[in-house]
Amino acid sequence: VTKKVKSMQMFHTPVTYAMQGDRVGVCVTQFDPKLLERGLICTPDSLHTIHAAIISLKKIQYFRGALQTKAKFHITVGHETVMGRVMFFSPAPADFNEEIQENVFDFEKDYLYQEEYLSKDSASSEENKENDQAEVQLPKQQWALLEFEKPVTCPKLCLVIGSKLDTDIHANTCRLAFHGVLLQGMEDKNYTESFLPKLKVYKQKHKEGQVERVMDDYSVIGRSLFKKETNIQIFVGLKVKLSTGEDGIIDGGFGQSGKFKIRIPDGLKPDTRMLLTAASKKKSKAGKGDMTKEDESSKNDSAQPVTISLIFKRYVFDTQKKMIQS
Repeated sequence: VTKKVKSMQMFHTPVTYAMQGDRVGVCVTQFDPKLLERGLICTPDSLHTIHAAIISLKKIQYFRGALQTKAKFHITVGHETVMGRVMFFSPAPADFNEEIQENVFDFEKDYLYQEEYLSKDSASSEENKENDQAEVQLPKQQWALLEFEKPVTCPKLCLVIGSKLDTDIHANTCRLAFHGVLLQGMEDKNYTESFLPKLKVYKQKHKEGQVERVMDDYSVIGRSLFKKETNIQIFVGLKVKLSTGEDGIIDGGFGQSGKFKIRIPDGLKPDTRMLLTAASKKKSKAGKGDMTKEDESSKNDSAQPVTISLIFKRYVFDTQKKMIQS
């Protein structure tokens, strides 16, 4: 509804203009005041109502404890404080040292899902300190997806504060957890279908199995990588690596117990073939029940079995749940 302003007053004094922060009375012609409700007054397009948002953020150093994905925080944004669930993510490891881009978010890039906000006092860093290892490298910038329990109206690029306001007010602890800038708001109520698939946040997956036996110079049978009920066909064509250095490709299932065939395009190394052949002989000998104590001790001293590593990434918001390998 568009109406003409007849006059304005500020504390009973006539004024010709009002600006942000002023308290003003406005007389509008031919308007029923009962149609007006409490809300926000602004120029067009300066505010938007959103159901979720992507923010860049930093942890407040005085907040004790980790910031964990899927946790709920009190989110203060614009004039409101609402409950929101968070999901933290960082640049892909190769981009950890990339310079910070202020007030923009690039949907073309891949981002790494994090179980928690990465900081010097995060769990992974503590483990490294205990193991006397080098300090974990931290990204220069991190982000979070906020999903609000009810829609909020706020300006673009506004300040966001995450708090734990349900913490005991008398406890000697900081209740403010993080602060950030709202980079991208999601106005569509169905943002999980219309918007989130554009957000390329992935989880790194790592599966390990063992070589069961050799078939020929260019193929082996593997086990323990999949469960018996797994549909191995969806993994056909994915690349794997043997602990002895060979690259392989999953060729298909083998039998009904979750075993599978691996093709080795460049062929098995002679040392690998000898190792696997020796292991097979020991296994068959043990199966006959004539293993002596000497044989048992030599088996215990033998090298570790040849392992199979399958590494791929899967995008969190990909409805087809594709497995991606570089």
